[in-house]
Amino acid sequence: MARIHCLGGGLVGSFVTKELLKSKHEIHLFDIEEIETKAILHIKDAIQADHSDADLIINMLPGKYGHSALERLKTLDKKILDLSFSEITPDHLIEVNATILWDVGIAPGLSNMLVAKAMSQLPILDKVTIKVGGNPQQPDDNWSYMAPFSPHDVIAEYTRPARVIRDGKRTALPAISDLHSIEVDGNQMDAFLSDGLRSLLDIKCKHMGEYTIRWPGHIQKYISSQLKPDDLVQQWKFNPDIPEFTWMEVKVKSADQQLTWIIRDGGKDGDSSMARSTGLVTVACALLWLDNPKMLSRGIHPPEDLPIHIIDQVIAVLQKNSVSFNKI
Repeated sequence: MARIHCLGGGLVGSFVTKELLKSKHEIHLFDIEEIETKAILHIKDAIQADHSDADLIINMLPGKYGHSALERLKTLDKKILDLSFSEITPDHLIEVNATILWDVGIAPGLSNMLVAKAMSQLPILDKVTIKVGGNPQQPDDNWSYMAPFSPHDVIAEYTRPARVIRDGKRTALPAISDLHSIEVDGNQMDAFLSDGLRSLLDIKCKHMGEYTIRWPGHIQKYISSQLKPDDLVQQWKFNPDIPEFTWMEVKVKSADQQLTWIIRDGGKDGDSSMARSTGLVTVACALLWLDNPKMLSRGIHPPEDLPIHIIDQVIAVLQKNSVSFNKI
């Protein structure tokens, strides 16, 4: 039995903790607020807490705190999963004694793993396109949106320049650029560039970009809005009573060959689709790592570093938990 420390009990963090409680391991949850959980709860600053007795640490703090946590944790000889999606990515850390697997969500995360699978099957990568979003199942007359994770991290997606690959070279384009209409489950939705490629920018490819998916009118309303981030946090507050879904398409082209995966989830048993599709990847990586201690060498690893047979097992966990997973 291993001791797992979960840092952060937000929407995704609470789901991950709940799922890990089904395992044979001892689960500790660290958060500054009282949270209803069957885990061993520590109401304290997760960054300042002592994690020296953990076998595996899962960093699920909001982005603005996530990197600070890793700065403290990096000296520990521990397995660390990072889901904080901090703007400063873990590969910038120095003097690291831990083994860190970062961006273990749906996108980035599962999207990276599918690109890795494509690399193992195709001779070269000509074009990689990732389209992903978590949205209400039906649009409304307001924002047609509610934030399934830290709203401030959502705002960062809308403001941070989108790093892409064009003609084999890295470049940065304005956030929310290349806005266009796509079809999702028979509905017309908007897609626009966002800064979600992260470690995938290191992969050799001619063209690559990630797009965020929203209902028509949402991003136009954001562009014209004069609201401050804290106001948007309130207006985008997640409502568990509103049906929602998460949808992702990963398309990889190589000359006349093409691989396409479509992942969809509509939530289940009161758990949101984004918490499930993100958190199940995290849970799978955690349990597989504990079962395969030599899965990764010491150092800092993006999701695409995982062995293909481990990636296949992660996919199997999602399918077992009723996440729709289609390869075209």
